[in-house]
Amino acid sequence: MSEKSSTNPGAAGRAPAADRPAALRNVVLVGHSGSGKTTLVEALAQASGAVNRAGRVEDGGTLSDYDEIEHRQQRSVQLSLVPVDWGGIKINLLDTPGYADFVGELRAGLRAADAALFVVSAADGVAGATRMVWDECAAVGMPRALVVTHLEAARADFDEMTRRCALTFGGDDLDAVLPLYLPLYGTPGSDGHAPVDGLIGLLSQRVFDYSSGTRTERAPTDDELPLIEAARNRLIEGIIAESEDETLMDRYLAGEDIDLKTLVGDLETAVARGSFHPVLAAAPAVDGAKQGLGTVELLELITGGFPTPAEREAPAVTGPDGSPRPSLGCDPEGPLAAEVVKTSSDPYVGRLSLVRVFSGTLRPDDTVHVSGHGLTDRGHEDHDVDERVGALSAPFGKQQRPLPLAIAGDLACVAKLTRAETGDTLSAKDDPLLMEPWAMPDPLLPIAIRAHSKADEDKLSQGLARLVAEDPTMRLEHNQDTRQVVLWCMGEAHTDVALERLRSRYGVQVDTVEHKVALRETFSGSAAGRGRHVKQSGGHGQFAICEIQVEPLPGGSGIEFVDKVVGGAVPRQFIPSVEKGVRAQAARGIAAGNPLVDIRVTLLDGKSHSVDSSDAAFQTAGALALREAAAQTRIDLLEPVSEVRVLIPDEYVGPVLSDLSGRRGRVVGTEQSGAGRTLVRAEVPEIEIGRYAVDLRSLSHGTGRFSRGYLRHEPMPGQLAARMREQEAVSA
Repeated sequence: MSEKSSTNPGAAGRAPAADRPAALRNVVLVGHSGSGKTTLVEALAQASGAVNRAGRVEDGGTLSDYDEIEHRQQRSVQLSLVPVDWGGIKINLLDTPGYADFVGELRAGLRAADAALFVVSAADGVAGATRMVWDECAAVGMPRALVVTHLEAARADFDEMTRRCALTFGGDDLDAVLPLYLPLYGTPGSDGHAPVDGLIGLLSQRVFDYSSGTRTERAPTDDELPLIEAARNRLIEGIIAESEDETLMDRYLAGEDIDLKTLVGDLETAVARGSFHPVLAAAPAVDGAKQGLGTVELLELITGGFPTPAEREAPAVTGPDGSPRPSLGCDPEGPLAAEVVKTSSDPYVGRLSLVRVFSGTLRPDDTVHVSGHGLTDRGHEDHDVDERVGALSAPFGKQQRPLPLAIAGDLACVAKLTRAETGDTLSAKDDPLLMEPWAMPDPLLPIAIRAHSKADEDKLSQGLARLVAEDPTMRLEHNQDTRQVVLWCMGEAHTDVALERLRSRYGVQVDTVEHKVALRETFSGSAAGRGRHVKQSGGHGQFAICEIQVEPLPGGSGIEFVDKVVGGAVPRQFIPSVEKGVRAQAARGIAAGNPLVDIRVTLLDGKSHSVDSSDAAFQTAGALALREAAAQTRIDLLEPVSEVRVLIPDEYVGPVLSDLSGRRGRVVGTEQSGAGRTLVRAEVPEIEIGRYAVDLRSLSHGTGRFSRGYLRHEPMPGQLAARMREQEAVSA
């Protein structure tokens, strides 16, 4: 922010520490997959001195290759923390995955951070999904800056990229998104593309040259000064306007020359308020250079322009029972309130919990209270227990560097919290608290799995429990109707990572099978049935006869049993036995093994024997009567129908409506939902939307979202029902 030449104030080989919240910055890097977030984190770590010139940490690895799955897939699949030091300020850099399947990791990063760096590629432009995250940050007033990467690409154009960022993120105020520096281009290569060798500071009017491999500072030449005049004037006007310093605006408009210190102070105010979003350029170091292009400028912006944890409001807290509690301040001496933002498993350390401390101080060997949010609907075990904190550490690639404590505003990894899960609150055992949870999307892609072998079956339950404890965007379902174990994930990439973690971390090999929806059956019309169960095999025999009438009921009625027996044809003590047999047969199904629902069964008559009649005999007779009645009429196959709500940009409404129609969907309404977005409401058979999470992403280029909820069961079209019965007969 000072735009002064900086040496290398970081120190390699040791974990940076902070003794007060003012010496902390928590920054999350956001951007689409391939935009260069992880490369930028490594460049910042190298510029700060945390890693050597080759970008290597002490064990010879890099910051980005500590996870085997990420290494194999060549992309980030989880939130990672890289703490660095710059000028005595500890910066916690939170690198998030850019792929939409791992939005849970992104949301965790947003929760842990106090400011966001949006990384956009000059070669690829701005992805629609990135705009959605920008809007989320804007809704909570999070300070944001933009970093343009991949300037070395042949088609890269910094000025054009800045213009597009202003159009995309500036909304009605294009002057809220402006560059702080302009690129300084070198000699064009054989392809005609000129490399960026340095940056011109618009406020300081100084040139920062990286062409020699070391950042040097000089005055602009006479040819360079006219290039920046218009951009500088616009930047100054934008900063003053967004900082709402009216007196300064009057002085500027009157022609007064505003000093650099005042301008930088107003810039810091506007950035911290979340009203002004500077654009910078950055590139990794090349050819053994110490610092990459723009990395020093970016570190100065983070330390000088982004807010401290004390300047951000902490999440609301209650008691574990929901009782109100006072709001928290970022005070190391205050009551302990920390949150688990990520849970992972280390093969050597065991379970590791990445924790953001919002209040108080967390120390090794403390006993804390762990309060969960009871995500039992996602397969999470409810918990509200005391646990002892293990060692505290700061992650750095494959290393875990010990920390003596973690003060309010800091992040740390906590070992051996065996019950804590992502989203849980850690607080003092004698003053337990519960933090308001952050919003997590529902997983909408079902994957049915089964153990590959008997050995895997023995370990499957524990492995799945650990998997969902780590990832709140994953839901585990044991479907009693289809008798399937189902993992609900965010998408195919999320599924691949989950199954790979099951195999590599927990030693469980599983096979995926076709996911089944819970079908039902019902009577299409009235029918009568007679159940006769008469057997004599020596000693007491079995004797039970019952006559029933079955008629269909409206959807959602279940099974209704009516007794109309007269004259004691069926003794009173055996009438419940008939009902029990009818309900048991209905649960097993009639035509295709699906539960029978929405019928009224009326018991009309029957016969009994004083010796051979029994509870078991009348249960069997009731089941036989229902089966005979079913043979007298058509049995309809019922399929579940979901209410689907799709939120999409206006330009995709037509394709989405057409796609829903092709899925046998009935659109029940559309409405505007904010600027340029439409909410489509439809009723769609569940069998048609098993992969909708994947298909909608492709259809809307990653900008669409949807939710689904069970609505009702309704008759399946005859031709489709016949095909389903044929498939079930073959599989049986």
